[in-house]
This record gives sequence, C-alpha cells and structure tokens, in this order.
Amino acid sequence: MARSTSNHLFNTMDILVLAVLGLGTVTWLSRRHITDRFFGSGKNPAMKPADGDLKTAPVKKERNFVKVMQEQGRKVIFFYGSQTGTAEDYASRLAKECSQKYGVSAMTADIELYDLSYLDTVPEDCLVFFVMATYGEGEPTDNAVDFWDMLAEDQPLFSAAADEAEENEKPLKNLRYIAFGLGNKTYEHYNEVIRSIDRRLLALGANRVGERGEGDDDGSLEEDFLAWQEEMWPAFCEALGVDENNAPSGPRQATYTVEELTDFDKAKLYLGELAEWIEEGGRVVYDAKRPYNAPVTSKELFQGGDRHCLHLEIDISNTNLTYQTGDHVALWPTNNEVEVERLAKALGLMDKLDTAVRVQAADAAASKKSPFPIPTTYRAIFRHYVDICSAVSRQTLMSLTEYAPSEKSKELLRQLASDKEEYRKRVADVTRNLGEVLEMLAAAESMELEGSFSAIPFDLIVESIPRLQPRYYSISSSSKESPKTIAVTAVTLQYTPETSHPRTVYGVNTNYLWKLHEAIHGLEPHPDVPLYSLGGPRDALYDAENKVAKIPVHVRRSQFKLPRNPTVPVIMVGPGTGVAPFRGFVRERALQKKAGQPVGPTILYFGCRNSAEDFLYANEWPELFDTLGEPSRIITAFSRETDKKIYVQHRLMEFGEEMWSLIEKGAYVYVCGDAKHMARDVNQTFVQFAQSFGGLEEQKAQDYVKSLRSTGRYQEDVWS
Repeated sequence: MARSTSNHLFNTMDILVLAVLGLGTVTWLSRRHITDRFFGSGKNPAMKPADGDLKTAPVKKERNFVKVMQEQGRKVIFFYGSQTGTAEDYASRLAKECSQKYGVSAMTADIELYDLSYLDTVPEDCLVFFVMATYGEGEPTDNAVDFWDMLAEDQPLFSAAADEAEENEKPLKNLRYIAFGLGNKTYEHYNEVIRSIDRRLLALGANRVGERGEGDDDGSLEEDFLAWQEEMWPAFCEALGVDENNAPSGPRQATYTVEELTDFDKAKLYLGELAEWIEEGGRVVYDAKRPYNAPVTSKELFQGGDRHCLHLEIDISNTNLTYQTGDHVALWPTNNEVEVERLAKALGLMDKLDTAVRVQAADAAASKKSPFPIPTTYRAIFRHYVDICSAVSRQTLMSLTEYAPSEKSKELLRQLASDKEEYRKRVADVTRNLGEVLEMLAAAESMELEGSFSAIPFDLIVESIPRLQPRYYSISSSSKESPKTIAVTAVTLQYTPETSHPRTVYGVNTNYLWKLHEAIHGLEPHPDVPLYSLGGPRDALYDAENKVAKIPVHVRRSQFKLPRNPTVPVIMVGPGTGVAPFRGFVRERALQKKAGQPVGPTILYFGCRNSAEDFLYANEWPELFDTLGEPSRIITAFSRETDKKIYVQHRLMEFGEEMWSLIEKGAYVYVCGDAKHMARDVNQTFVQFAQSFGGLEEQKAQDYVKSLRSTGRYQEDVWS
C-alpha cells in the first residue's frame, strides 16, 4: 500500500544496530532510538548499505558548503532533508522570500550533497536553516542519513577538530540556525528528526534563532508552516540586522527562466524520461535518481463490489536492483490527461503543449540548474514532471493574484489565499488542484476556461507546483522465493469528500495502474476513471500490439524485517492492504519450513469487509499455513458480516492469553496499515495484555510495550 506522503510525508530511514539475544535472535534498533535512544548512547549506530544496494554517488564538486556560500556571496543556506519533495519545496519557498522580501542572498541545498562537518566554520553573521522531514517511525529521510549518522557520534568530528590541541566541547558555538520539521502526529515519534537534530546542535554549542517549527501532515502541514513563519521572520531579521519594516521590496524575481526552442536535437528532447541521458557505453545503475522501466503484469484481487485491488508482479531481472522481504518499492506515476488539459487550457497552452522549452534556474550559481531534465515540452512537464493533481497552497494562490484577468477574480484569489476557513472548505478539504481552482474562478465570472489565466508566467507555475514524486508500496513477495520479481498490492483510490459540493478525487498512481490493467487485459474502460497516456515517453511504457506494460520503479530499504532466527514466534496484524508485507513474510517462513528449517509460530490477523469480496489472497493462505503447521494460522475479522463490526483488534483480544504467552517467549509483533485508528488500537490492545496477563499497572504496561519497540520486537509499517 502506498505511504502517505504526505506527501508523504513523508517521509525517514532506520539506523540499524544488531544486538544478539537468546537463541541468536537479532533485534533491530531503528534510528528512532538515537538521542535518549536518539543520539544519547554515545555510540555510532550507522548502518552500511545492504549488499547489492548499488548506488551511484551524486556529483559533488565542492563539498565545503561554507566555501560555496562565500564564493557566491550568500548569507543564508537552506538545507533540506526530503523524501517526497515537500521539505525541498518548503526550503525553496523560504529561500525565495529571504532573497526577494528581505534582500538577503540565500541558497538551497540537498543536505547529502555537502559535508556538514564544516558547520563549525559557518561565520557568525550567517544563518543555516534545517528543513527536515521525519519519515516513518522517527527516521531520517534517505538524503539526510549521513548528517544523522554524523550527529549520532559521541564526539562528531568537525572540520577544525584536527587543528585544535584539545577537544572542543562546544565546537558549534559560532553556528546560528533555524529549524523546521515536517512530521505526522499519527506516528509515535512525531517530528523526531528535527527534534533530535535540534537537541544535538544545542548540545554542541549552536544557537537556535527563534522557536523550532513543527508541521503536522495529519492536520494541516501547510497551515503549520505558514503560522511558524509569522514568528520566524522577525527573529530572522533581528539575527541578521535587517529592518523588517523597511526591507527592500520590488517586482517579483523569477526563480526560473523559460525559453521556447525552435532549434534543438529531437533525439535529445526529454518527453518524460526521469533521468538524464547516459553517455554511450556508460554504466547504468538504477536507483531513486534513475528508476528502471520494469515489465509488469497484473490481476484483480477483489471479487465484485465497487472497489478494485490489483496484484502487480514487477520484473527486475537483468538489473542491479535487489530487495529484501519487507522493503518498499517506489512506483513513478503519470498525471491523467483530464488534469493536463485543464491546466493547459487555463494557462492558454493547449496549442503549445508539444513546444520544446528549456527551464533553468535564473540564478547561475544555483545548486540545482533545472527542476527536471531539459529540454522538454509543456506536455511532458504537466504529464510527468510536476504534481498538478495536488491541492494548491494558499501561498501559491496569493502569488497568482496579480495575474488574475479581472478585479473580481483577483479578489476571489485573495480571499482563498488569506481566509483560512474559506481555503479549507473550497480547496484543502476537497483536494482542489491549481487547474480546478482556476476553472472555478473562471466559472464564477462565466468566462471560458481557455486562456483565462494566460497572463500567469510559466516560470511561476514551475516554481509553485512541486515535482511529481514516486508512490511507495510495501512489497508483498519474499526475496528468498522470488528475488527477481517484486509483488505489489494496491487498492484503486477514489473518494468523495464530505462537503456541500461533492466531487470525486482520484488517486494519481492507483488509477494510472488501473488503466494499465484495463489495457493489458483488454477490458472495457471504466467510465469513472480519468484517461491516462499509457505509452509514456517515446512509447517506452506500453506496447499496445503485444499488451506489454512497464512502470518506472526503484527499491527503498526498510527495517520492517522478520527476525533472523526463524524459530522466533511472530504475530502479524494487517487488515486490508496492510496484509501486503505479511504475504511476503508468510511465504518466506513457509519456504524455510519446506527446506527443513525449524520455524516458530506464525500468527496473522487479517481483516476486511466481506469474505466473499475483499479477502486478499484468500486462495493462498490455506496451503501456506498447512505447510507451517499448528499453531501457525490466519485469524480473520470480516467487519460487515456480523451485526456488530468486528475488527482485528477485537480478534486479538479473543486470543489475548495465547498472544501474551508468545510474547513472553520472545515473539516479534508487526503491524501494517492505518496509523490513526487501527495501529493505535492494536498498540493499546497489547498494553491491555501486559496488564491482564502480565499483572502490570497501566504505566508499566505502557512502558513494557515501548520497550518492545525499542528492542525492535514491536515494529510498524503504517500510513495515515
């Protein structure tokens, strides 16, 4: 199932510590346990990349960011730790306002591209921003791992340490910084990355300017971000000696330049390719920056009803890509043609969609020269490169007001941008994207949509809409059983928000997958699903004649792993598509049992609405659990087959004494699915076990379950 990314969000990676317990049991201590657990042990729990995790190092011309700042005359640098692009977008927005509103030269920087050991050399008249997302259960984003590992050291080695005769207990005493974190309150370790980094920097002598900001993706991340800025900018101005009331202001400065091309090499025009061309004979390494167009097959899992669930088989043969059971796979989506045309019409670009354009950073010294491969076309940008289906932000709406075609539309834009409640009702709650907002404004004035907002500069569109990001799914296969095939379980997402003006919102990637499924199997197109261009750039993704489909993919490591010792009991709770990783777990343990290995009790709790319609992999479980033998089994909860709805947590309670006995024998507990309700209820159920069967008082029972988490015996792979 796709993680919310939240967008996301969001977005972190685990540091791995191996601790041998009992009969060779290996417990996994994730990065969320570095300082008081997080950064508190005095050890460096850095994990080396897994074998086979081939990755090309990013191009790093100058690693000393302080030297780069000085050469470019920058006073402020905005580091971002981003998994889904949101933190990067926020850093870019802050840097733009820093330069344009306050006249302070600034730069943004991917935190993995620079050596952060130079933090001790940042001049006192400069500022460093950290805009850091927390991913999963208190873990750093992939690009922030090196920085996280460095701070985890008992005595981080900064650049000047070798020149000092004595150890400096406060090596960052000259550093001034500002911090904002992106997280999700449905997770136990909310915003733990920015909190841990903040604590560690302060302990090393750094000085934080203003209050640490924290955004909640389960609430309104955007509103939290905007509210934090109200207090942050005055503190920023005071720190740098800027007169906030007399800050230089002037016409908008474009972040990007857009040049339409007439003379270009068509063979080198990017039509949606996600990575830049490789020189002939160059080595191809597939990863997050160069996804692999993997052949895919599909089948429908639901039997009737009004929903669809796809089982995908992704072929990664003949590539460097590998995975381990429990990892995640990233699928790169395509925007639907309805939204491509809607936004193109509003901007007056319908007759120019296939025009070649070069979009580049206006600042020649910018670390990122272009937001996507260039030269490209307007169509490719809308279809493959920017997230045109995401809800448009209030800040973006405000930036568009001066380009509105009339005073009325200008006022409507200003109202949506400034009135939080109006914005919530008409944009946020209904996930209305930019094209839909512009269409709504045109309709309010009885205007034709075509060209109604053609005055908006295209560079502002590129600047305002974040990059289209991959969607992450728990892998539902076993790497031991099928090392070259990755399985994915995905429900097609469509929902109607409960508002006074009902409208259907379509999941970007799952509906794209469904249209591919229709094409592969020659099904009648579903009338309610938007149209997609399935061929992809240069028709590389779908062969209509042979009905062969491909999807751009890469693999992301996870610490959601079975214990190394297969005799250890496991308790798995995964309703709905939360069962995905447990299909891989059960298949792996059944494979081990067939090979003659001793395998401990394997208990799976699965829940869905109806046993006849959405019982995922119902035909597989009997043989698998027959192989594993008693007491291994699947325990089901079908919520709509009884007068009173029964969920997995209720079935857990029925077998509470047995589950507690397994825990006392060293069992690992795994939970996958909804973070907000199911995962919390399941956690509380295990607390009740500790009270009822372990004789612990409530607080000690809570602490006991937390200790299971801290030793890696209670793991979650959840989303909101």
